[in-house]
Amino acid sequence: MRNNQADVRRTDVILYHIITGIFSLLGRIPRGIAGRIADLLGRIWFAVDRRHRKVAVSNLTLAFGDHMSASEIQALARRVFRNLTRILFEIGWGMHLDASRVNDHFNFSGLHHLQAARRKGQGVLILTAHIGNWELMIIAAGLIGLSLSAIYRPLDFRPLDLFFADLRSRSGAKLFPKTKAMRKVLRSLKDGELVGVLLDQNTGVRSGVFVDFFGRPACTNKGLAMIALTTGAPVIPLFLVREGDGFRVEFGPEIPLIRTGDKTIDIETNTSAYNRVLESMIRRYPEQWFWVHRRWKTKPYKPWPRVFPKRKRKSSGIFERG
Repeated sequence: MRNNQADVRRTDVILYHIITGIFSLLGRIPRGIAGRIADLLGRIWFAVDRRHRKVAVSNLTLAFGDHMSASEIQALARRVFRNLTRILFEIGWGMHLDASRVNDHFNFSGLHHLQAARRKGQGVLILTAHIGNWELMIIAAGLIGLSLSAIYRPLDFRPLDLFFADLRSRSGAKLFPKTKAMRKVLRSLKDGELVGVLLDQNTGVRSGVFVDFFGRPACTNKGLAMIALTTGAPVIPLFLVREGDGFRVEFGPEIPLIRTGDKTIDIETNTSAYNRVLESMIRRYPEQWFWVHRRWKTKPYKPWPRVFPKRKRKSSGIFERG
């Protein structure tokens, strides 16, 4: 058994080095050529991947169907696939960046919001999303001296998980696995550090609350609101998006923390405020968000009907998933 585990570990390391080499080679391709290759691969991906194409079109219809035609949504979905494919080449390109050239490629805005939040001495919670190129965000922050730690869910494919862990830690980031994050996050905030949270993915009913997102209830992780309410740490939005030939790194103003004294209401109210910030950014750059994810997968629970015409039930207090 031990020999098998050792073999797996060696295999993982070998695959990790292969993956690292592939990304490094992609990063050596001139950006203009890489962009054209990524666009072509994105069109092919859109054509052959029926499952993700269907998810993206369905999500975009839910979000924009009231003012966009079916053909416009299809066109937007194609751009989404092309932009996601570009991430692969940009990650490789980012591996070769150094601090002396950071301002040639990245336009930083709103840094004063972060500086004001840091002066409070409670650490800073960073609200972000899978928009633009979120992997480059950690690299860009590190190049200007900002060590941005992050809560993350380890990938199922171990070699790829090793690659991304190494990529993120190169910039000084600390990585906190989602299942054991709380104590480490609280310690980091106490030390005045920045901790990033991706809040734009579906979650289960036990770890989330249903709040509005593009006009529909979306089960959203309540962890960020709980940490903010517990520590008082300010929450600052941060996004990296493509603009022209470069990237825009945008820090938003602090999101006010709402306290009513009712824990449930406070969690829902603050999580709703975070979703509004995310939605606003996604509406500005709709082609750059991760629409291939089933954001509205978890449905609200609904009570059994009180009256059943065909048969009676012993209780009306049972809940079922809608």
